[in-house]
Amino acid sequence: MKKLSSVLLVDDDATTNFLNESLLRDLQVTDQFVVARNGVEALTLLESQCVAPTTSCPALILLDINMPVLNGIEFLEAFHHLPRAHQQAIIIVVLTTSMNSADLARLNELPIAGLASKPLTAEKINTILPLHFQRQLPDAADGE
Repeated sequence: MKKLSSVLLVDDDATTNFLNESLLRDLQVTDQFVVARNGVEALTLLESQCVAPTTSCPALILLDINMPVLNGIEFLEAFHHLPRAHQQAIIIVVLTTSMNSADLARLNELPIAGLASKPLTAEKINTILPLHFQRQLPDAADGE
């Protein structure tokens, strides 16, 4: 089973980032994690890491909506202005507790691959990965 090149976790809550990284590491999704605590940090990381499209960009971004400095929606608006090759190389899934109708309506207009409620679980990862990466987690019965 092929691992993702890297995952960018964008959330201002250190505990959420720790738990998400632990879950993804346990599920052997990737060995490379990058953490940003707001949208500005995430954009800066992408600008420095996505020097060559598809090779150093994270394959997956798990993005929170409610953050200081630059929130998730503002990040997505800025992300839309990055080079198209970078945009196409990255799958963005929004992880949120917000069910604000204005936020949800705006998200429908932005470049996200999906939306999942917090907390992140193995079941949610097992839904996201096959949709976007043709990858599924092994069943516990498989002994992997």
